[in-house]
Amino acid sequence: MIEGCRAGRRWSNCKTLLIVVLIGLTGNIARGEGNHPLASLLNERLSLMRDVAAYKWQHGLSIEDSEREAVVVARAVAEGRNLGLEPDTTRRMFEAQIDAAKVVQHYWFERWLAGEDLPLVGQLEDDFLEEQLRPRLLHLGKAILNAASSEDRPHKTELIHSLTIEGLDESARAALVDAVLSLRRYPNRLSQILDLGQLRIGTTGDYPPFTFRANEQAPLLGLDIDMAKDLAASLGVEPVFVATSWPALTADLEAGRFDIAMGGVSRTLERQRIGFLSLPYHDGGKTVVAPCAGADRYSSLQAVDQPGVRVIVNPGGTNEQFVDRELSRAQKIPHQDNRTIFAGLLRGDADLMITDRIEGQWQVARHPELCLPMGGNNLTYQEKAYLMPQDSVLKAYVDTWLSLRIAKGEVDALFRRWLDAPIPGEP
Repeated sequence: MIEGCRAGRRWSNCKTLLIVVLIGLTGNIARGEGNHPLASLLNERLSLMRDVAAYKWQHGLSIEDSEREAVVVARAVAEGRNLGLEPDTTRRMFEAQIDAAKVVQHYWFERWLAGEDLPLVGQLEDDFLEEQLRPRLLHLGKAILNAASSEDRPHKTELIHSLTIEGLDESARAALVDAVLSLRRYPNRLSQILDLGQLRIGTTGDYPPFTFRANEQAPLLGLDIDMAKDLAASLGVEPVFVATSWPALTADLEAGRFDIAMGGVSRTLERQRIGFLSLPYHDGGKTVVAPCAGADRYSSLQAVDQPGVRVIVNPGGTNEQFVDRELSRAQKIPHQDNRTIFAGLLRGDADLMITDRIEGQWQVARHPELCLPMGGNNLTYQEKAYLMPQDSVLKAYVDTWLSLRIAKGEVDALFRRWLDAPIPGEP
């Protein structure tokens, strides 16, 4: 790299490369040999404080930045909630990290104030803090949270002796260790929901009659929105709806962004591998929906799977999985927004759609131009359920609540109501 710079590379580019290498080396030294992974991560984050201090010194910035600190703590608390951590303990841990970071920065300010030369890393371009340091600090913050939330934590003495960053005094080190080891996880997701007073419901908002909205500003409606509110009321907590999508559903679940997914979620073995599915509350299957003009051509799946037949698909869910598995000659037409996919079908963007029978019935009832060419017969067997993290306590509660609602006929009543309900904003 150095030879390349001597050969005529722009100094600003070479300087950035050199600084990145120096930061990487600093991190490797900070991690050390034999340290617990959590201690290594804490050391690595604190080792970057000299670079942060150098940037602030060079640019005349104060070490204190209460607005930025509040953002970092709030982000950490939100991430901690996704990991099932008690918010107060997460907040304490990150406030202790921030205090320790400022102690290290003050240490370097005092040395430079006394006349010591700035290191090369202090000769920084204006965007270095935002473009290089903060993304690295953000990454380390998440990694520290994950490591600290695991059951495998170091002993207090081990952690104290492992934090070896220059400039970190005994008081800040002890406070940081105590805060890290005080981090607490909820025993289960249900305890977290009850303690925080909120049930976070992941829903796509694009699948009537289960969940839909006319536009981004319109309220969420549908039978599963009603069921979600009822579930929250049974717990005595507030329902909070979290936007997700079919392609992102399982990733959002694994990241802990919601407590339960509701909105026409199909029971599949793939989903069961990464989460828990409730008791089924509806059964049906895939069927064909097509404009009535020419719909009689699609009386079988073999007739659908022909060259020149265009099948419109919303990516990421079981509709696309069925098309990919069962159709090899028909042309797949992806349509990203499931709320407008039937408008595309009516426009002639495709010849047909394969979707759940209940959605086909809903659309045909509202659009006389659409038909169910197979008479609504199922091409598959499918059940709808609610998707949760792999938490047996929460699943047991949801199953009990759901079985009681089914036994009382309340779920059937909601299906009858919503299958006949008009869509707000439609003539």
